[in-house]
Amino acid sequence: MNPVSALYVPGDRPDRFDKAAASGADVVILDLEDAVAEPDKAAALDHVTAWLKARTGGPAVQVRVNVGADHEIRAVRATGAAVGLRIPKVEAPEDLGVIAALAGSLPLTALIESARGLQNAAAIAGHPAVAALALGEADLAGDLGSTAEVVLDYARIRVLVAARAAGLPAPMLSVYPKIQDLDGLRADTERGRALGLRGRTAVHPKQLPVIREVFAPSPEETAWAEAVVAALAGGGVATLPSGEMVDPAMLGRARAILASANP
Repeated sequence: MNPVSALYVPGDRPDRFDKAAASGADVVILDLEDAVAEPDKAAALDHVTAWLKARTGGPAVQVRVNVGADHEIRAVRATGAAVGLRIPKVEAPEDLGVIAALAGSLPLTALIESARGLQNAAAIAGHPAVAALALGEADLAGDLGSTAEVVLDYARIRVLVAARAAGLPAPMLSVYPKIQDLDGLRADTERGRALGLRGRTAVHPKQLPVIREVFAPSPEETAWAEAVVAALAGGGVATLPSGEMVDPAMLGRARAILASANP
């Protein structure tokens, strides 16, 4: 099952690492990039690698590295930890050649954060080292000069189609920066879910319950999925008690709903 919640933690705040791991987030993202001031980046890398070497379990972990910081990738890989790498500001598959070689078997999440990256999203998704795409909405909005919902939705759909066409999971939604506005978080997350995106990254633990609630299937969805799987057990097409005709094309969605309901 794909994760539905991820929590960013500044790499220069080692006091928060264990708390983030215990927050209930499916993924903890240790951030060496935007969340860390330039003078503190070296110390942040030391904190992150020390924690990775010492940890013995817990949720999945990713590390967001800086652009061109090959030494960060080497240091993370040298810990031997089974982590993923988040690569910021990817604009073309060619950007990933050296990075993929340095990362070895560590899976890459390519962050699309510019108009050029969005234009090349399908090619980036097709790179063999890329395990997932993600959208950096704040940077993209700055590059496009627009925060309009229609522009954001277009970018989300573009990245979603690129990911799914390459056989990658549906991308997670980007962070919602207004930490206190949980109603706004819910509304925007519901809109993203309706578009087909799956999960969301957070910048504060208080956002996690809302994200989980939005992506949890409703009782009605679960009942529909169970009915579809049962009705199509023998193949062919079938009609549900509600009168809806269903066929094998619907099995994928039904099974995904049931997987979400029973993680």
